Amino acid sequence: MVKKFLFSTSPTWVSFPLRIPLGVIFIAHGAQKLLGWFGGPGLQGTAGFFEQAGLTPGIFWATLAACGEFFGGLLVLLGLATRFGALNIAIVMLVAIFKVHWPVFFAPNGFEYPMALLGSAIVLLTTGGGKLSVDAAISAKPGQTPSIQS
Repeated sequence: MVKKFLFSTSPTWVSFPLRIPLGVIFIAHGAQKLLGWFGGPGLQGTAGFFEQAGLTPGIFWATLAACGEFFGGLLVLLGLATRFGALNIAIVMLVAIFKVHWPVFFAPNGFEYPMALLGSAIVLLTTGGGKLSVDAAISAKPGQTPSIQS
């Protein structure tokens, strides 16, 4: 049951063009929060922001969000346990929408961008990694090579 959830995937190419940008976006945002890369605040700075947003203890929630973004993005990018990675991203985006960006809709501080990312994560949650993914290779029947033909 768990293997089916983690590694099953649709036999289409639909997921591939969505996985690449979503994975890169979340690896980068997660690295900002977790490691302080790309001008990010790092884990302590993120924890302070989370405390101000009412998410206490901040270090706990910052660690969950940063790891969910970074490792969820990595899984999505690779197409490995894509549904699990997308679930992490979806949860982080739901929290971002309702705890940080609500009720403003339009960017730069609104929830339109997190909502688009949430929608993308939900697509991958329902379809899996697609044909060109590690999931497709794992879920292939023994002795069968996953086809990359249309």
